[in-house]
Amino acid sequence: MEVADEKTPEHAGEGLERQIKAKEGERIARYIRDDAFVIALAIEGKQLTSEELAAKIDGLGLHGTSHIQLIIGGSLGLDPSILQRADYLLSFSRMTFPHQLMRVILLEQIYRAYKINAGEPYHK
Repeated sequence: MEVADEKTPEHAGEGLERQIKAKEGERIARYIRDDAFVIALAIEGKQLTSEELAAKIDGLGLHGTSHIQLIIGGSLGLDPSILQRADYLLSFSRMTFPHQLMRVILLEQIYRAYKINAGEPYHK
């Protein structure tokens, strides 16, 4: 599911940025399932190797988790309410990446995790 970013003026102050993140957070929250394990991408999250991410996903399935939702924030990051709702904070780097690039990186790592868990040779 994709939730559109709020338009952010180029020289927005902290107060306006908080309001924008709150609006985005409200829209994101509407799509979070009550029974989902929520993984939010955040700079302050835990960095994992591909193998560790594969093990995390596999472990969730083994413990009966049938719905995993991964959340990427907008250009200002995620609202604190979404970070608090998250069951796990994941970081790919301490650097900031464009939203569209992060989607590709995340999808590739999910694909890689499933290949690792299936014992297939994609991961080297």
